[in-house]
Amino acid sequence: MTFRNRIPRALLLGTALSFALLGAPATAAPGATTDLAVLAAPAIPDVSLVDQNGRKIHFYSDLIQGKVVAVNFVFTTCSTICTPQGARFAELRKLLGDKAGRDVHLISVSIDPQSDTPAKLKAWSEKLGAGPGWTLVTGEKDEVVRLLKSFGAFDVDIKRHTPSLLLGNDRDKRWTRAYSLAPAAQLAGLLEGLRDESPGPKASPKEGK
Repeated sequence: MTFRNRIPRALLLGTALSFALLGAPATAAPGATTDLAVLAAPAIPDVSLVDQNGRKIHFYSDLIQGKVVAVNFVFTTCSTICTPQGARFAELRKLLGDKAGRDVHLISVSIDPQSDTPAKLKAWSEKLGAGPGWTLVTGEKDEVVRLLKSFGAFDVDIKRHTPSLLLGNDRDKRWTRAYSLAPAAQLAGLLEGLRDESPGPKASPKEGK
């Protein structure tokens, strides 16, 4: 079965919607299906942040390098899409089972680092069903802004952020943008496709500058 056949039409529509909301162009990579919006691999900076448990981490080398990941963007005082996004990650983590934290890593980046402490992120995610394989990060504003810009997820007004989800296989430098509120089963299928259909020789991961 091809990658094209495994991607439900609803998810492709959601992906198209997120691109329309963000104004992000879709580019086709060699060998990629034209139905899926494939992004150039982002140059992800190895910024110093802290996770929901207060552990200091380097974002790229600790969370992204060589891994299959799903990255969304939230803040704990959000009254619109953030709680549904968090709930969807909790669903996805449960659906992935023991693959979560081993084969696939879920990452939530706070877009309000001046307010979102590790303790706030932990309490927020635990209410939604947090567990192994889901990491939430915050940190110094300048470092977080630098990271958000690398993902095309920065806006000076955090209330205008969109339900965007970035899915990537860093080892193969294959990334796509999806609708973060798509059903968990559809997102799991996309992640499985990124894991299983890795074409060509493996690229050496490089930290973004």
